[in-house]
Amino acid sequence: MQRITITLDDDLMEELDAMIATHGYQNRSEAIRDFARAGMAQAAQDKGTDSAGECVAALVYVYDHAARDLSRRLVDTYHHHHDLSLATLHVHLDDDNCMEVTALRGAVKEVQHFADHIIAERGVKHGRVVMMPTGKKVTGKKAHTHK
Repeated sequence: MQRITITLDDDLMEELDAMIATHGYQNRSEAIRDFARAGMAQAAQDKGTDSAGECVAALVYVYDHAARDLSRRLVDTYHHHHDLSLATLHVHLDDDNCMEVTALRGAVKEVQHFADHIIAERGVKHGRVVMMPTGKKVTGKKAHTHK
């Protein structure tokens, strides 16, 4: 482990200390390590630089369950990508809306493609995917074909 010195302005230090207290970190170093890892993972995801790696992800979306053929289209998409989906939680929000949370695992590109496809379906109102790298590189896997 290496020791470094950083300089932060008073306002940022105040915000950092508030986050540390809110999230229950034991000390500033622990918090800054976590924030740095999260920032680097997000930057890699945004730039697509970790696209050869594997990730785990949570796909969360809200949709109109009465939208024409949406349930069938979602099921078809899940069946075509069965190797990515680990588990799904389905929640009835009200008479018209449902929320699904799906745990995914696979190559970053494939997980992103799947999430984009689900979120773009007509009838899906809101959606977001949160990906976290596993640190493993995808090797020897058969390329996944997208329909």
